[in-house]
Amino acid sequence: MQVSVETTQGLERRLTITVPAESVDQAVKSRLQQLAKTQRINGFRPGKVPVKVIKQRFGAAVRQEVAGDVMQRHFYEAIMQENISPVGMPNFSLLTDEDGKDLEFAATFEVFPDVEVKGLDDLEIEKTVVDIKAGDLNDMMKTLQKQHASYKEVKRKIKDGDKVTIDFVGKIDDEEFDGGKAEDFPLEIGKNQMIPGFEDPIVGAKAGESVTADVTFPEDYHAEALKGKEATFDITIKKVDGLNLPKVDDDFAKLFGVEEGGVDALKEEVKKNMQRELDQTLKSMVKENVISALLEKNEMDVPQAALQQEIQTLRQQAEQRFSQQGNAGNMPELPDDLFMDNAKRRVSIGLLLAEIIKQEKLEVEESRVDTIIESTASAYEDPSEVIEYYKSNQELLTQVRNLAQEEQAIEAILAKAKVNEVKKSFDEVMNKKA
Repeated sequence: MQVSVETTQGLERRLTITVPAESVDQAVKSRLQQLAKTQRINGFRPGKVPVKVIKQRFGAAVRQEVAGDVMQRHFYEAIMQENISPVGMPNFSLLTDEDGKDLEFAATFEVFPDVEVKGLDDLEIEKTVVDIKAGDLNDMMKTLQKQHASYKEVKRKIKDGDKVTIDFVGKIDDEEFDGGKAEDFPLEIGKNQMIPGFEDPIVGAKAGESVTADVTFPEDYHAEALKGKEATFDITIKKVDGLNLPKVDDDFAKLFGVEEGGVDALKEEVKKNMQRELDQTLKSMVKENVISALLEKNEMDVPQAALQQEIQTLRQQAEQRFSQQGNAGNMPELPDDLFMDNAKRRVSIGLLLAEIIKQEKLEVEESRVDTIIESTASAYEDPSEVIEYYKSNQELLTQVRNLAQEEQAIEAILAKAKVNEVKKSFDEVMNKKA
């Protein structure tokens, strides 16, 4: 077998491979002989059809089949010989394919780029640091109270969090406009469901009172005729329901599965969950900062084959999300351009982190794998069952091992980069995440 390699353009390579004639002809002859034993042709006894007759009838198809097998087999032998790592499947083209002549074919494909990670010492990474304070825990407990709150009619002044029932009529230049009128309209104060300024005169008023709101419709309002227009709403408040928070006691703790230890045990569990969520968020934030800085210093060409594979993965994920929302039947055709930038970013990240893992000789730390699994499992009612499931599922375990190795690569980058710690509050970080 003779092999020549040429670079056609960018990451594209073309192998020209020559296979000796006797090797191909012998494979064709052998396959024709096998056919002669099984084919039934009028005028000949079963198994006694001459090879010459078989060749006349099936020779072209057999040679085409043999040529396909030969190209596949010798292509893989060639890339091993030349130490080439192709991306995706090659495109084959036969150059010479005749009886008695060497078979010559070309295989065109892409290769991964030679990745040289640069500028690690010059990277400046912002790392957010957060301490959970007593006030953060108290705020979270109030959030839990609100999740189990009920509403009760009140006669006091309206405040944020109240639910009101109102009638309203909207006017522009003293003329009512379409869509500007409603009766028994439910509105939760503080949710900003209406246009800016609508809720302002309602806060502080009481049931039975009427107020007027002067507003300006936003320029990007969905109704073309109302964009940027000034309007007046006459609002009548018919009913006010105030938030009725449950008492934080042992019964409240039991709502969250805490049977022993009461409120103190609940707070301990809540803080543990807050810390787990915070740690994961901070880890994601610094990882994103590292990756963004790394990509900025290391631009590269990515193989089109890898890019197309990633686009297909992203498209499938989008289709799956769409399907879960019950809209599978209305799924539009999603173009490649929609995913192109994200796909290129993901392929580039994979190549860069793979090179860092190679350079730093990072072997997967099994203790880190266990920590990731245990952290994930701690959010479930029976952590031991989740841990066992992960460790018995090879696909999930491989995903976790890849994640662990990726974390090790991020830490290796941080060890060389200039890291600037920035202190932020729990609310600032977690509300931004939300």
